[in-house]
Amino acid sequence: MPLPTTVPARELVTIADSTIRIPDQDCLIHLQFRRFAGCPVCNLHLRSFAVRHAEILAADIREVVVFHSSAAELRKYEGDLPFDLIADPTRTLYREFGIEAKPRALLDPRAWPTIIRGVTTASLAVFRKEKPAPPTKPEGGRLGLPGDFLIAPGGRVVASKLGKHADDQWSVDELLALVPSSEPQH
Repeated sequence: MPLPTTVPARELVTIADSTIRIPDQDCLIHLQFRRFAGCPVCNLHLRSFAVRHAEILAADIREVVVFHSSAAELRKYEGDLPFDLIADPTRTLYREFGIEAKPRALLDPRAWPTIIRGVTTASLAVFRKEKPAPPTKPEGGRLGLPGDFLIAPGGRVVASKLGKHADDQWSVDELLALVPSSEPQH
């Protein structure tokens, strides 16, 4: 299935019960597809974005993060993140954007260091009673692959990436490097 080159206008409901429009007529949208609520790898990744959220906003990018979990599960595990979070337990958006669930999500050795770091970080947070334990049987399973789409105000997909394993997604630096510059090129 080919990746979308344009995204038709739509409204999505966040886990906070607010409605957002994609595309956003005022800024770029970084539409991230993550795995399940409480995923240790996703949590590490999203915390790196939360720490640099002001920098992302300054680049005129709005973060919208989709999980294949219910809104209730997302509020339990991810509710403190400063982005718009979208529950997609039926994987409707995942199918539309070509995001797959494959065993290679966890079996690829390139993901293992981050899986270990994520599980360690999650275990420490549980031990310190800062977070609930990750689910043993996550909604929608644990084999989801990540995906990233940068969407311009008119709906054109500026850039996209489909992950090959659980830790294969854009970093903040990679995202910021994709933003079209308004300065003249010399």
